[in-house]
Amino acid sequence: MNNIAPLDFVRDNTTVTTTPLIPEIQLHLATEVTPLWQATEETLSQGNLPPPYWAFAWPGGQAVARLVLDRPELVAGRSVLDFAAGTGVAAIAAMKSGAARAQACDIDRFALAAIGLNAGINGVEVKAVSADLVGRPLPGIDVVLAGDVCYERPMAERVTAWLRAVAATGTIVLMGDPGRAYVPKSGLEKVGSYTVPTSLELEDRTSRETVIWRLLPEA
Repeated sequence: MNNIAPLDFVRDNTTVTTTPLIPEIQLHLATEVTPLWQATEETLSQGNLPPPYWAFAWPGGQAVARLVLDRPELVAGRSVLDFAAGTGVAAIAAMKSGAARAQACDIDRFALAAIGLNAGINGVEVKAVSADLVGRPLPGIDVVLAGDVCYERPMAERVTAWLRAVAATGTIVLMGDPGRAYVPKSGLEKVGSYTVPTSLELEDRTSRETVIWRLLPEA
């Protein structure tokens, strides 16, 4: 078993760069998909390791981050949670827009390392949280940002039900949807939309129209 440290793995297998939609934020990103996937599976050899979603700026997360940068009043002075954060880009955007504090939650320890590195190069403080929060209350959280969580039916249904319960407590829940199949069909309020450039290695087209929805307590 290879015991390479997550921080070293992230640094060694990514490049610090930006995306066209959010040039204000630097991220450790993979420049090619296949080599990183192979490195994750072969170099680490740890078994049951999740795919390196943390190394790519997915359209849902980019759109949410762009919205927060364009409309800082959504997060200014508030406590923010970036759910299933990956790169942590939404949390970083929130801090750049004046959030009082931001947490970025992910269950992948390599994502947590990437979040820390990404926050550091952008000069903001983001607390990386290693936990499966689904089903739990979120006391003290004013805004939940969720980038792209409706690409698989079981996860979409589980997460949506939980986030509706969170919204019922008065928390603002914003979801980025680049046209995934399992986004809810009702109980949504459109907040904004962006055309997000994408890679054909990751998506089936060169751009995705991505809508940011506010999830309402009732469908």
